[in-house]
Amino acid sequence: MCLLMLLCNATASMAQVLAKGALLYTNPMATKADMNGWRMEGRGETVFENGWMRMFSPNEKGHHVLWCPKEMPANFIAEWEVQHSEDDAGLCIVFFAAKGAKGQDIFDASVAPRDGTFKQYTKGDINTYHISYYANGKDDPGRLTANLRKNKGFHLVQTGEPGVPIHSLNVHRIKLVKWNSHIELFVDERKVIDWVDDGLALGKILEGGRIGFRQMKWTDFKYRNFKVWKCIAQD
Repeated sequence: MCLLMLLCNATASMAQVLAKGALLYTNPMATKADMNGWRMEGRGETVFENGWMRMFSPNEKGHHVLWCPKEMPANFIAEWEVQHSEDDAGLCIVFFAAKGAKGQDIFDASVAPRDGTFKQYTKGDINTYHISYYANGKDDPGRLTANLRKNKGFHLVQTGEPGVPIHSLNVHRIKLVKWNSHIELFVDERKVIDWVDDGLALGKILEGGRIGFRQMKWTDFKYRNFKVWKCIAQD
């Protein structure tokens, strides 16, 4: 059976037909030096504790996004680990395939600057997919489910399965797979998002671009072991 037929089969997981290719980026996220080149937007800060990067907003002053310095291709597999520092509230999002509306880098001078305000990412000068994989915001407590949206436009394209458990203080491994139009996200090998972009109703399929981690202002999470591989078809 050809790869295209497998990917069109709703019962087939991409994990069955795809594999990790060349390692594109790796970062333990363990020290300040590790994060050279990463760009923070909004009122977030990072500190480093016991091999982890902890990200939060002091006194919950503002939402924030931390962008990886490397642009990724259309097809990739990304993995990282997270752990909640406090289980009272929070919301974690991963942006990916982020580019300017004209296909330029999101940090190009022609793209309006951003300061963590959400509408700048969902209805502003950039296009991106985003998945909220931990959702227990003070504005929407106990939501549980992971949601996938396509921007520009804040279009909810899939309400998935529950993401990171809202009161868990355990370490959780996140895996994001993008193969052209097909997107999957796993929490501890449990699939919570599985969607194919038809490139029609909501505009063209988004290809390569940047990956960023967003937190709402009341979130206090730790991150480590961020790795991205090229996604390839298995032989």
